[in-house]
Amino acid sequence: MKPYKHKIYYFILPLLALLSSQHGFAQGNNFIVISGKIIDELTKESLPGVNVQIKGTVNGIATGANGEFNLKTRARFPFVLLVSSIGFKTQEFEVKGTDSRINIALVTQTQLGQEVVITASRVEESILKSPVAIEKLDIRAIRESPAPTFYDALENVKGVQMITSSLTFKVPNTRGFNIPNNFRFMQLVDGVDMQAATLGVPLGNAIGPTELDIASVEITPGAASALYGMNAINGMSNLITKSPFLYQGLSIYQRTGVNHVDGIDADPSVLTETAFRFARAFNNKFAFKINGSYIQGTDWRSNTRLDQNPNNLKSANPGFPALDGANNVAFDGWNKYGDDALAGSNLASNVTGLTIDGKPNQTLRVVRTGYWETDLVSPKVDNLKFDAALHYRLNDHAELSYSYRIGKMDGVFQRGNKIQLDNVVVQNHKLELKGSNFLVRGYASLENTGDSYNVKPLADNIDLYGDGTGTNGNTAWGTKYKNALNTYATNNGGSLTSANLGAATQYARQIADAGRALPGTPEFQALKNTIRNINNWDFYNAKTLPNAPKTGGAALIQKSRLYNLEGQWDLSKQVKIFDLLIGADARLYDIIPDGNNFVDFKRPINERNIPLADGSFGEDVYYKKFGGFGQITKTLFNEKLKLFGSVRVDYNPEFDPKLTPRLAAVYTVAQRHNFRFTFQQGYRFPALFEALSFVNNGTVKRVGSLSYINEGLGYLENSYTQASIVNFNAAVSSQGNTDAAALANRGLLKPADLPKARPEKINSFEVGYKSILLDNKLVVDIDAYSNTYDGFLGQVQVSVPIGTTLSTDAAVLAMVDRNRDGTTASGGNAASDGQARYRVYTNAKNTYRNYGSSLGITYNFYEKYTVAGNGSYNKMKSNATNDIFVTGFNTPKWSTNLSFGNREIIKNVGFSVVYKWQDAFLWESPLVTGQIAAINTFDTQVSVKIPKVKTSIKTGATNIFNKRYVQYAGGPTIGGLYYVAITLDGLLNK
Repeated sequence: MKPYKHKIYYFILPLLALLSSQHGFAQGNNFIVISGKIIDELTKESLPGVNVQIKGTVNGIATGANGEFNLKTRARFPFVLLVSSIGFKTQEFEVKGTDSRINIALVTQTQLGQEVVITASRVEESILKSPVAIEKLDIRAIRESPAPTFYDALENVKGVQMITSSLTFKVPNTRGFNIPNNFRFMQLVDGVDMQAATLGVPLGNAIGPTELDIASVEITPGAASALYGMNAINGMSNLITKSPFLYQGLSIYQRTGVNHVDGIDADPSVLTETAFRFARAFNNKFAFKINGSYIQGTDWRSNTRLDQNPNNLKSANPGFPALDGANNVAFDGWNKYGDDALAGSNLASNVTGLTIDGKPNQTLRVVRTGYWETDLVSPKVDNLKFDAALHYRLNDHAELSYSYRIGKMDGVFQRGNKIQLDNVVVQNHKLELKGSNFLVRGYASLENTGDSYNVKPLADNIDLYGDGTGTNGNTAWGTKYKNALNTYATNNGGSLTSANLGAATQYARQIADAGRALPGTPEFQALKNTIRNINNWDFYNAKTLPNAPKTGGAALIQKSRLYNLEGQWDLSKQVKIFDLLIGADARLYDIIPDGNNFVDFKRPINERNIPLADGSFGEDVYYKKFGGFGQITKTLFNEKLKLFGSVRVDYNPEFDPKLTPRLAAVYTVAQRHNFRFTFQQGYRFPALFEALSFVNNGTVKRVGSLSYINEGLGYLENSYTQASIVNFNAAVSSQGNTDAAALANRGLLKPADLPKARPEKINSFEVGYKSILLDNKLVVDIDAYSNTYDGFLGQVQVSVPIGTTLSTDAAVLAMVDRNRDGTTASGGNAASDGQARYRVYTNAKNTYRNYGSSLGITYNFYEKYTVAGNGSYNKMKSNATNDIFVTGFNTPKWSTNLSFGNREIIKNVGFSVVYKWQDAFLWESPLVTGQIAAINTFDTQVSVKIPKVKTSIKTGATNIFNKRYVQYAGGPTIGGLYYVAITLDGLLNK
């Protein structure tokens, strides 16, 4: 492993240089002190925790327990104070001198839709005049949401589809093409990208802010690449934390709940979460905060026992009706591993030469027995988070901060395979200099997967290890299976028939599995522990790996470093004709080869997964990108028309530079009707895993999209598609599995002809309308979009004939799924050296189009009673021809949320209820494909505030009627969660 610490200095030094230039701002005039008190206009009571900020600066302070503030500044008179607090209208107050004490009465906020957002344009603006659809949850909305955490509350936001992989791991998405490891949706926490680079998953809720430190969440559905770069073509979320200058004191949070109340997947289980936050400011110059939280519980279990390879498919045994349902010997369970049924799988056997119903040379396709996911992963999960930040104000116009964040988590997530996360640790270091019109930020993210492992090779290798000798490979197992079939036939009338075939196959499996490690036994647990700690996913092979352990492994050992430097500068005051914002960023990924997922490509192909003498797997691999943007904003016609124009250029040395424009207009009619029109283009470079992975996954290698990975392997130009190989083998098997049958059916094999990788491109057009009506009681928000994807990135499995080209007989014979039962096919197979199998990240050949619309309505119809609802429609347009891989739109056509509540039905008591529904849809992925049933659930909460002891109590339930549902094929079954949360806020506040 190479040292990495020196690299971060390349990102910090420019920031320090800018800091030294800003230091002069702190010299000069003496401080003046502005004092005052903030009260509630209605109750006349003092208001603690109110934000008082000098407009146009970073200087601000929060009122103390008695509602008073003392704000030090060097600002020149006159200046304006911005006074804001959740639940109250933001007010401006002009300060002309220090002659008198300032007393301000805040007015309760009754108007809806008055939020200010920053994510859509990277500068503050009214949410009504944002150029794109954007949603915001502030502290009050989060607290009043019938969701156990602020992250769960995102599921109620218009247009958001949430994927729950684990209690500790949730991933949002918008506008289609949903996957659990979402490369197209960016998650930021205070500007830091939460994507775990080598794992390829966003960890916004796993290592992000605690419940107590979140100030607001902003979500922009749709492409945001023009301002945020290459990972935001489907949308982004921006989690903004509390400033220690504005939110001080000690806060404590305790949530206790119970899930699995029906006892189906686990006994009723207690879930607990404990969190704290402490912040303090000194003389309005220096401030710090620390946060910590710990959550533990029993995870939702993935235990759907459906068959994704029913007997009517060509990859099963459609010629034998008796082998269906419980007798399907090619059963491939949703949440079962080691039973892979695809042609070419090392876990499937062609049992040939059988006589069934008097017909000779019959072939059965049989898969290994495998193991259920519940036998392979731990249901106990926890998540430990800690972060700390130091802030120093150089003057009224510049604030320097350093923050450190670390998270340790367990859980399960799904990409090409299921991964058990165990003691995964991700750390962030961030140094930031922020001014009233500029920002410079440098951060580093460090990732270590700890004791994690890959569930599929774990099951595969337990299957192949079998009876404890390490020699129970497919050939040995297939031989025992075939002999057992013949024995059964001899003992039951002398032949196999349609009538006894089901019972015969059950008997044969029992004999072939003799000595198999059984879940729940000490032998199984010992073997599982051995395999999960071996860092080699290849199957055990005594011939080619004579000194290797007697089994392949499943350990997931991934380490990486991400270094990011970015800055932006608002030149609006200098330019004056229009508002101008410019920015740039640079990112470097440093990948430490592990021999399993990432390798040193300078090493010979057959040595890449073999450790060197020093224990490493070669030199570090680097992946980088650079970008810059400019944005012009101009208002016309007395601020009725607001025009936006932005352009961004991104460069990755592996590809040509890409230009990303965005054009938008917002037109306001009668001061309240806001219409928006936006066109933007976006690009996405392949993510780290999509670009550079080189995964030895049993007999199939998963390879990244960069062309030089293909050198010496040939999968781009010399391979057949997996789908055509399945059809080919079905035909060959039905004709006796001979070489003659293979050559006669060669026309079924289709060359993959994979393209050279390029960035994924999107063209997006969006229109929208947002308005506040009925005397500021009704908010209406409508948007519609149309997206076109060119070069869509996905995976396709192909096979390369070893030592020959596609035009030869040997290439055809290499695709035959040969017997694994110890026999030899008629005609032999001497002309073929077999096949090498690859799952390749590549670009789709078709262009994909999807479109949709969403509607959100909020109506404060009586006093504090509010009813709200949102609905979304998303659809992908079908293509005339199928592509080389399954694209996976994975999004319900219709979904909706309906809510009803009152934040204060009586003094200090509020409630809310949300009904969620989405229709059924097809989920497609390389691991599991299947139909997802419609979902409809109710969430509810009742909250009680006890101001005298600074305490609030929230009692609630998600899925209160415990209607079990699955969000994606292969995912966990989710039931009801019932909880009580107690928050003590503002303790020890001056």
